[in-house]
Amino acid sequence: MARWTDARMQTALGVLLRVGVVSAAIVAFLGGGLQLWRSGDAPLHVAPFRGEPDGLRSLGGVLHGVAHFDSLAIAQLGLLLLIATPVARVALSLVGFVLERDRKYQIITAVVLAILLTGLAGGI
Repeated sequence: MARWTDARMQTALGVLLRVGVVSAAIVAFLGGGLQLWRSGDAPLHVAPFRGEPDGLRSLGGVLHGVAHFDSLAIAQLGLLLLIATPVARVALSLVGFVLERDRKYQIITAVVLAILLTGLAGGI
């Protein structure tokens, strides 16, 4: 295996960010397009904003909706992918620092990752 260097880490992080953002955009666009195709001619309701349906408030609900080809769930998955991209970047950075054996940055990155995951889980 080739030695893990800062240049390799920067390249890997760049690829991860590009793939994450492009994937999120494609999935969200497909979900939004499907929603417009299915109900684009429906009358516009300007009632108070109510947020997303209960089924889209959890990862399990979103995945269930995606499995049933629900357009709103697909768009929501795109947003979740967009949110997950920087978290994956921090996780990949942690792997890079472990491979480089950089103890100080391992600790700092692990703390940042723990804060991100705790916040996403609703703990903060």
